[in-house]
Parts: sequence; structure tokens; C-alpha cells
Amino acid sequence: MITNLPVIDVYKKASLKSETVTQLLYGETFNKIKKVGNWIKIKNDLDKYEGFIKRKKFPKNQTNTHKVFKLYAQLYSKPKLKNKIKQKLSFGSRIKIIEKSGFFYKFDDLWVAKRDLKKINYKTKNNFKNILNFSNTKYSWGGKSYKGIDCSGLVQIFFNFNNKYCPRDANDQFKLFKQRVKISDIKKNDLIFWKGHVAIAISKKKLIHAYGPFKRTVVMTIKSTIDRIYKTAHLKVLGVRRIN
Repeated sequence: MITNLPVIDVYKKASLKSETVTQLLYGETFNKIKKVGNWIKIKNDLDKYEGFIKRKKFPKNQTNTHKVFKLYAQLYSKPKLKNKIKQKLSFGSRIKIIEKSGFFYKFDDLWVAKRDLKKINYKTKNNFKNILNFSNTKYSWGGKSYKGIDCSGLVQIFFNFNNKYCPRDANDQFKLFKQRVKISDIKKNDLIFWKGHVAIAISKKKLIHAYGPFKRTVVMTIKSTIDRIYKTAHLKVLGVRRIN
């Protein structure tokens, strides 16, 4: 089955009072495991993550042709700028183009600007290209979109955009990436891990992370982040991993 809404919250249990463990973005596929009342238990095809979503009519899988390249893509009811609607698609959302009109592409019954899209097989040489677009994005546990994101979600969506596998949780990401790096040798795009937390180095001295205590995604110096997390949470760096 395929997600046909901009964002769907995936819950730990079949209840809106349960915690959100992740999200499905438009165009992501999943398998239905079982029905539970007005809910279905699903497994996400991207990372095999399981959880519960509200029961709705979802179409079967389709061959997507494009993906959102910007922080978000504005949607339109017609192929004209004046016809924008409230909905937006977040970075990494995937769609199937069925019609073209000028600088607009149609998918389902909606339109999106061509400038906000890349072809489905497009990859960036820099895995975290444009990650600074997420600066000041709200921190949200389990989030993966421009409306709210968590630390491991921020890492995962950039791997997914580049058609690469990446686990959903920071602890699993730490286990996946094997190339160890000393703090003194850190460079751009290295991942810095604490227990339950991850940040991305954007230079030898700075990082970006979705940081719960600040309630948003922030750029900080690596040293001040390490010192702060040790002081406030009594956590030391587990390790630094190089992804390239």
C-alpha cells in the first residue's frame, strides 16, 4: 500500500494517546500486518519499522517518478500560482507524475511546481546537501517532516532521499555505520552519537541536530554541544561515524 496523505503519524499502540514513533511521508509504501478496530498495524518498506495508523483507504503501490527536493513543495488545485492550497509535501515525498502543464506537474488531482522536484533516481554527491534548510524546524518526537522532526529522522530522510537505506532510530544508526572517527579528526557529514541521540557535523567545528531541549533543529558548535549534553543529561559521546 502507498501513503496518499502529506504526512501520516505512526503510533506505538492503536491509540491517539500513544506516542508517535515515526511518520509516513507521501508516496512511502508499507505493508498491512493486521487490523485492530479502526486501526491497522503496518510495516514501513523503507526501514521495516512497525506501528499503528488509522484505517483509511490507501491505494496499492505505484511506480513513483519524482521526489520533493525542497524543504517542502507547495501544492496547487490548478497549474497556476494563484491556485495554491493549504497542503504541502515535505522533503523526500514521492509522487507519480501523470500530466505536465508549463512549469507544473500533476499527480493524483493536484499540481506541484517542477522546480520543487527531482527525478526519482536523482542523488546528491553530498548526502546532506541542503540540510541547513531544516534549521529552526520544530523538534517533534517521531517526526520526519518540515512541520516537525527528531534527530534520527533528520539523518534518515537524507539517506532515503538519496535512495539509501538508513534505520529509523539513532541507536540502530550507530550500529549500522562502522567507520570510526576520532573527535579530533571529525569532518563535514560525520555523525556524532550519544545514547539515543545523533547530530550531523556540517564542518570541523559545527553540527546540526534536532535537539529536544531547544525544541527545534539548531546549529551549534561541536564542543558546546558535547559539553551541554554531558552537563544536562550526563551522557558522553558514544562515537563518531563516517558515512562515506
